[in-house]
Amino acid sequence: MKRLRTGLLGLALGLAVQGAEWPEFRGPDAQGVVEAKGVPVQLDLEKGYVWKAGIPGKGWSSPVMKDGLIVLTSAVKTDKVELRAIALEAKTGKPVWTKSVFQPTAEEAGTIHEKNSLASSSPLIVGDTVFAHFGHMGTAALSLKTGEIQWKYHDTYASKHGNGGSPILVDGVLIFSADGEDEGLLRGLNTKTGKLKWEINREKEVRQKFSFGTPLLVEVDGEKVVVSQGSGMVGGYRPADGKLLWWVNYGSGFSVVPRPVHSDGVVYVTTGFNVPKLLAIQLKGAKGDVTKSHVKWTAKRDIPKTPSFVVSGNEIYLVDDTGRMSCLDRETGERIWREELQRKVSCSVTLVGNKLYTYSEEGQGFVHKVSREGAKELAVNEFGEKVFSSPIIFDDTLIVRSETALWRFGKTE
Repeated sequence: MKRLRTGLLGLALGLAVQGAEWPEFRGPDAQGVVEAKGVPVQLDLEKGYVWKAGIPGKGWSSPVMKDGLIVLTSAVKTDKVELRAIALEAKTGKPVWTKSVFQPTAEEAGTIHEKNSLASSSPLIVGDTVFAHFGHMGTAALSLKTGEIQWKYHDTYASKHGNGGSPILVDGVLIFSADGEDEGLLRGLNTKTGKLKWEINREKEVRQKFSFGTPLLVEVDGEKVVVSQGSGMVGGYRPADGKLLWWVNYGSGFSVVPRPVHSDGVVYVTTGFNVPKLLAIQLKGAKGDVTKSHVKWTAKRDIPKTPSFVVSGNEIYLVDDTGRMSCLDRETGERIWREELQRKVSCSVTLVGNKLYTYSEEGQGFVHKVSREGAKELAVNEFGEKVFSSPIIFDDTLIVRSETALWRFGKTE
């Protein structure tokens, strides 16, 4: 009977993992907000994990998961550079397949920022297909089950600091930013063939054209719209052909990274370097240039250049690149409170109920209980190496990618 109970518990764990999904950057809702129970807070990194799997090479891409498989990307350097997609079994951490997808030229591989990696864009899983994106170095579709490459797309451009933005899929079109040193571009690929379906030049005259935005799909007046940021502007694009439907100009902002967040008909976007701002843009009725008509408010204090943020209820929770954690009023943009983590932060924050999960570049995993009244520190977990990626979170489970490993914490039976 004891063996039977143990077997049933193991089966239940396997089914839970099999049913959980984290198919894209920032999770099932693409917003970094998760409804999950029993997620670990205080971690024992010596022996308190379910499994720990070494990951070859280097990559800051956040892992994704579907059908019991975790997929991530990495750049492995031997006598050449290989851009790889890697799948692991979520239940055990055991490798399932590894596929060398691209071998970038020395020129392509030599353009990254010291903080960046050659594999910083997160994969996307739709159905039984993985879309592995490496920015200017190429995009590919692979079988989720076997890793078999279905198609490759490679139309390079002059990159500045490497890649970073992740793709989305809308009605058979894979959409991603290609904002390089010379041109600000948005591209859409036919997901059946991998061929370019459309390409839009943002045609924005700015000093620095490179940015790393991840698009967000919203619905406006019954129509699907892709919100995509570039240097100096954010626009709403029609996914079928890339037509620009509306736009907001925000000056000289560039190297935009944080993903937009959408809530109750308002999209919240940041403006990148040098002095970042957070804009609240009303979507209803947006057509053409809505810079003056549809921006509800602009916040200018402690706005992140790199980490994405979350909206929950009437609050916005942000952590900027220097570790300043703050809460803003969603309706007005007024700051309610601010705390200091005193750490550098690049990964996006994740909200689980009222617990905010944040990871520092130095390797600390912070967990805070947050509300309009303030933030209370619940845990600081020392990973001992850099963490730039965002975690996978579902009931009783936390999966974190650090510099050399992938960790799973939670129930073991």
